[in-house]
Amino acid sequence: MSTRRNFLLQTALGMAATTMGPLAATAAVSGRRDKVQLPVGMAGYTFAKFNLDQAIAIMNRVNIKNISVKDIQLPLNSSEEKIKEVLGKFSAAGINVYAVGVIYMKTKQAVDEAFEYAKRVGVPLIVGVPTPDLLDYTEEKIKTYNIRLAVHNHGPEDALYPGPKNAYDLIKNRDPRLGLCLDIGHATRAGEAPDKAVLTYKNRIFDLHIKDVSAAAKDGKAIELGRGVIDFKKLVAALDKINYQGVCSIEYEKDMNDPLPGIAESAGYFRGVIHTLNS
Repeated sequence: MSTRRNFLLQTALGMAATTMGPLAATAAVSGRRDKVQLPVGMAGYTFAKFNLDQAIAIMNRVNIKNISVKDIQLPLNSSEEKIKEVLGKFSAAGINVYAVGVIYMKTKQAVDEAFEYAKRVGVPLIVGVPTPDLLDYTEEKIKTYNIRLAVHNHGPEDALYPGPKNAYDLIKNRDPRLGLCLDIGHATRAGEAPDKAVLTYKNRIFDLHIKDVSAAAKDGKAIELGRGVIDFKKLVAALDKINYQGVCSIEYEKDMNDPLPGIAESAGYFRGVIHTLNS
């Protein structure tokens, strides 16, 4: 617990220093430019019980400025006016919409709709779950639209992609714009350590869903970062080693009716781990 408190204390110091601006904040905390640079984001599914304005308010409270938008916030059949409205609200709050998803694709029509949606929203990345028989067709669309797709793993209950290896083995020889959204909680429950997965699948990891789990087993439950079994120091070190260029998006599922405290604790812990490795 003392290590956890140190992480949170270091993060609090860093958050306080941000009032002086990014460069001054870095100098105030560590006296130098941080080595590890990992932007924190949110997976839109976290806000399944909230409307758009409430989701933005929560993100502002915890100073998270990146989101992978789910159809909860922006339906796939949204009009151009609706897209403009939603993107405008995120922009006004200083929040970057960097991806859309998770989008499930069981038919060619669903693949078509996903890529058209991403194009209209203007994002370079889809977090999706095309069925294995649709990977050839998905690859064609990637080439046509020049939009990357990251296949999301969903744990031992999932018949398609329980762990990242199940997806990786099917995409490793395909177009380099077809990769993985590594859900570290589900990977852990499926028997894959997230840090080892990062090092193994490095160039194919486009996105991360960050969560902790109570056990590395099928019945492991979602929990605040740092309270479960995942070694976040090893994870962050692995991400730094591969020079990960994506976003680390928190997907908080423990209490989706009241997620703010858990998101705040999780974001603070993750930022604390990063700062500790930079000290």
